Amino acid sequence: MEAAACASRIGLAGLAVMGQNLALNIAEKGFPISVYNRTASKTEETVRRAQAEGGLPLTGHATPRDFVLSIKRPRSIVMLVKAGAPVDSLISSLVPFLEPGDAIIDGGNEWYENTERRLEDAASKGLLYLGMGVSGGEDGARNGPSLMPGGHKEAYTNVQSILSKIAAQVDDGPCVTYVGPGGAGNFVKMVHNGIEYGDMQLISEAYDILKHVGGLSNDELARVFDDWNRGELESFLIEITADIFSVPDDFNGSASGEHHLVDRILDKTGMKGTGKWTVQQAAELAIAAPTIAASLDSRYISGLKDQRVAAETALQRAGLQPGLLGGSSWIDKRRLVDDVRQALYASKICSYAQGMNLIRAKSNEKGWDLDLGELAIIWKGGCIIRARFLDRIKNAYGRNPNLANLIVDEEFAQEMVQRQAAWRRVVGLAVESGVGAPGMSASLSYFDSYRRSRLPANLVQAQRDYFGAHTYERVDKPGSFHTEWGRVAREKRGAGVPN
Repeated sequence: MEAAACASRIGLAGLAVMGQNLALNIAEKGFPISVYNRTASKTEETVRRAQAEGGLPLTGHATPRDFVLSIKRPRSIVMLVKAGAPVDSLISSLVPFLEPGDAIIDGGNEWYENTERRLEDAASKGLLYLGMGVSGGEDGARNGPSLMPGGHKEAYTNVQSILSKIAAQVDDGPCVTYVGPGGAGNFVKMVHNGIEYGDMQLISEAYDILKHVGGLSNDELARVFDDWNRGELESFLIEITADIFSVPDDFNGSASGEHHLVDRILDKTGMKGTGKWTVQQAAELAIAAPTIAASLDSRYISGLKDQRVAAETALQRAGLQPGLLGGSSWIDKRRLVDDVRQALYASKICSYAQGMNLIRAKSNEKGWDLDLGELAIIWKGGCIIRARFLDRIKNAYGRNPNLANLIVDEEFAQEMVQRQAAWRRVVGLAVESGVGAPGMSASLSYFDSYRRSRLPANLVQAQRDYFGAHTYERVDKPGSFHTEWGRVAREKRGAGVPN
């Protein structure tokens, strides 16, 4: 097959908002691009946008054949469609027109094992394949996302110059790197999203405590979060949270400022599955990820809106006082704001530590040899979890690539110790006031469990040996042991030996 004259440098299929914006980003950086969508109106809309935004070098195509043949060889085609069956369907429509050495790049939130299956199938046809995590939402796609490609290295090399230009740019360079082989790119993006779940949950708990225990108004909250975004908590999520608290409710076109939009939003959180996958993988790899798991549980509980409304009524009938158990009249707002800032920072370190440990565990299992410090760099810009302290994470793994846990890095350890008193005050205040803080509580419990050289697991193991003869190890000599606990206890009681 011969490529058409004036062939495009790259192609993109799947023109919902993310696909359109990424295509326009590529074209704006000077790379001629062909686009295709099964629904022709989306293709036409993208072409119109390209013309309106400066006559960008973008051409639309009506059929998979015309689309593929319009791209210069070796062809590279990015797909941005819904994960699962739609990806397989799109691939099937493109493959008949592809040639050995051409590459398919899946930019969706795909399950990493699906990517590995497709990678093997592509290789059997002489094709290359990448699973590329794309983070940053529609704005990031248009102006510079964080990109996490994994799979065939040659496929990455073919488009490295393009990806380096369209990715977010930070002091360390473009926010893209070849993550690793197989499904490494999709796995890293999945864990990124799991950390994002934890981050958002922790921020929502900080908001809940400040508003409902501390009595801060939305205007005060906007100022607090804006101030936090100038310090150690500087991040995309803190920045947008400050904006959210400043937006009035202009429903029906009236923006009187009397009410804020955030207070009118139904308290039910949506999700697309990557957080659940992260928690499932943590369980399979025996990696503790309680902060991320708590954020997932919180989303599930938020979905039980009708049950929560009924429970509030039922428990008030049973004698539970309405509202909070505590009150804002006895709260020192300034101290509370500072305590919550410190608790949020310490909790976030735990959440990132859990995510990094999960990535390392999967890397070891699959032989991916992932560089955790490099991942921290590509998350510094473009992506949802971009934050100032990712520089600190990069430096921590630079000091010790085999660091067991972020919280024992010399710098992070000092910060955790310095903040633990405020952290404990915030969690204790939440409990005392009847405000759920599952993320912060889980993070603190993770810290307290990890820092102790001896845990009550000895009793759990004794119980397991008692009812299941699972054996146990001793601290004073090697080997596995079993005790007939019930018989020994009965003999002791029968002999009148005091407890």
